[in-house]
Amino acid sequence: MGKGGKGAEAAAAAVAGAGEEENMAAWLVAKNNLKIMPFKLPPVGPYDVRVRMKAVGICGSDVHYLREMRVAHFVVKEPMVIGHECAGVIEEVGSGVTHLAVGDRVALEPGISCWRCRHCKGGRYNLCEDMKFFATPPVHGSLANQIVHPGDLCFKLPENVSLEEGAMCEPLSVGVHACRRADVGPETGVLIMGAGPIGLVTLLAARAFGAPRVVIVDVDEHRLSVARSLGADAAVRVSARAEDVGEEVERISTAMGGDIDVSLDCAGFSKTVATALQATRGGGKVCLVGMGHNEMTVPLTSAAIREVDVVGIFRYKDTWPLCIELLRSGKIDVKPLITHRFGFSQEDVEAAFEVSARGRDAIKVMFNL
Repeated sequence: MGKGGKGAEAAAAAVAGAGEEENMAAWLVAKNNLKIMPFKLPPVGPYDVRVRMKAVGICGSDVHYLREMRVAHFVVKEPMVIGHECAGVIEEVGSGVTHLAVGDRVALEPGISCWRCRHCKGGRYNLCEDMKFFATPPVHGSLANQIVHPGDLCFKLPENVSLEEGAMCEPLSVGVHACRRADVGPETGVLIMGAGPIGLVTLLAARAFGAPRVVIVDVDEHRLSVARSLGADAAVRVSARAEDVGEEVERISTAMGGDIDVSLDCAGFSKTVATALQATRGGGKVCLVGMGHNEMTVPLTSAAIREVDVVGIFRYKDTWPLCIELLRSGKIDVKPLITHRFGFSQEDVEAAFEVSARGRDAIKVMFNL
């Protein structure tokens, strides 16, 4: 393939003929190997829509798949289209879709659940064992010119919400779901472990849910400075050393200036969970958001005797309408989180993933298609 995918694009144009473009997508073909290649779409069913992608963000899981070809027990065994944080414009609607029309700008919820299992029928469809989720093998993702998706998982964007903001509804949904699970509200002092992209959207969500004081913790000073600019009341720099937990909990408690009612661990390491369990007041709640370690050793007994509740989250459910309203009303502004933008060429895709993987000043890397 030529640089920028020009060779593939020329071949696609020749095959398509009659002025029809061939749909192209970013395929993960091997470790550290992404290629823009043709992506054949299924027909648009009666309840489906065809969407031209306009904004697609890079998630940490996308980078992990690129580096390792797996995330936890999800293993990439054959080439897969990457990407799941996305928004675009409707180009075709199925005969049974009545709430959307060609030309509508939409944000896409990337998981298709079965709607038949106990979890789906009970309203917790995010736990569906038959979930088909963008860019979770073997399901293809959304970093493509066009995709086909169920219409009821496409949410129309208000005029004052951009397509980039629409794509940010996916990570923001994690923060919103975490705050719901942790019962964050106007009387909740909140501690957030980790000031990466998910920690920062969780900070924004906690503020929107009315948390009167939010303290955020990280090992990186730059990310803490971003957290301060987004409204954190205090930002505490910590180490990666487990032996520092006791002293750091004292500093975190001082920064809060009162009880820590809820701790949201957006990192998911043994040390961050241990810190959250120790810092949270008796009768409080710890919500496990990040998944840095699959297995960890943490001081559960001391938390148990203080009746600290521990809850977990997995992705989200029923969050897009609220996220869109929070963006429309201005209660949440995700625009400062979008730090880097790239087009959709072979060079752009490779460079964008390199920037996202490097971290440093990169928070959210966004493709504009």
